[in-house]
Formats: sequence, structure tokens, C-alpha cells
Amino acid sequence: MNAGQVAAFLGVSLLVIVTPGQDTALTIRNALAGGRRGGVFTALGVVSGQLTWALAASAGLAALLVASQPAFTALRLAGAAYLVLLGLQLLGSALRSRRAASPSAHATRRLAPSTAYRQGLLSNLGNPKIAVFFTSLLPQFGTTFWTMLPLGLCFAALTLVWLTAYAVAVAKAANVLRRPRVRRALDAVTGTVLVAFGVRLAAER
Repeated sequence: MNAGQVAAFLGVSLLVIVTPGQDTALTIRNALAGGRRGGVFTALGVVSGQLTWALAASAGLAALLVASQPAFTALRLAGAAYLVLLGLQLLGSALRSRRAASPSAHATRRLAPSTAYRQGLLSNLGNPKIAVFFTSLLPQFGTTFWTMLPLGLCFAALTLVWLTAYAVAVAKAANVLRRPRVRRALDAVTGTVLVAFGVRLAAER
């Protein structure tokens, strides 16, 4: 690729990465639940999913999935169900906190890094729009496996930096964000956002 193509790829990638989506919402949620480690491990899970999609797109496998309507629909519905489940868990947590005699009790429970990683991975792998994105973006800048895969790796690296920055920022503000009332509001908002993403994903054609 020439310098112009590199600049175009980076521009498109950065625009997509910084646009808030389900992976960003999940990273913020897990940074609140598990601190900086929770957010970083969520980001690592998301990036692992992206690397899987990048590898599949470079090898032409993602295009086969996109072309197979039943498989694509099944993946879309599974990903939507997972997002709705995570969102409902957060909404339930906010409701239980409001009813509990000691609202701060739920804020002390820590999210295990392995759980955060798994959630990030499943969130990304269950998002068929990532498959569509990679199969439509990478071929515009590369024509072979060995030219497309590095582009996917670059996209994943940029995502890791961005989501890690989110995790660090949320962790630094933890003392404020984990106050019972603030935490309940954030759980409710983030849960609603995740459910909305899931419903929208399920409704897409």
C-alpha cells in the first residue's frame, strides 16, 4: 500500500473504533465491576475476537459466513441474546442494590479477569457486523492473505489501545463511580444500552 492508502485505512479504522458501541459499553461496565484489570481483560477479549475475525476474513472464511444466511442469522441472534443477557444482569444488579439494606455491598464484588476476558471475546465473536466490516474493509486495501492479515492486526492493536484507555480512565474515577447511587445509575444505563444493542442486533436484516 502507498502512503495514501495507509492514511485512508487508519482514518476509517479510527473512526470506527472511537464510535461507541457494545464493546465500549462492556469495557466500561467491567472496569467498574473489576477495576482496571477487569476493563483491560475485557479489551483483550474483544481484541481476541477481532483477531479471529481478521484471520477468517483474510482466509475468506468470514465471507462464506456472511454469504450463508442461516449461519449469519444464527450468529446474529446468538450475539443479540448474549448482549440482552448481560444487560438484564446489570439491570437486575441495579434493582437489587436499590432494595438492599446495604447498597454498597454489591459494589465490593470483583469481576474475575477470566470472566471479563470471556465476556469481551463472546461479545465480539457474537457480533456479525464485525465479520461484515472486515470482509468489506480489508479487501479494499489488500488482495492476499498476507496483505489483509496485517491490516486486521493493526485494527485490533488500535482497538486495544482505545479500550485500554477507557478502562484506565474509568478505574481512576472509581471512587466516584462506585458510590452506591452513581453505581446504580451506571448499572441501569449500561444495562439498558446493552439490551438496546442486543435488540437492535436481533432486529437487523
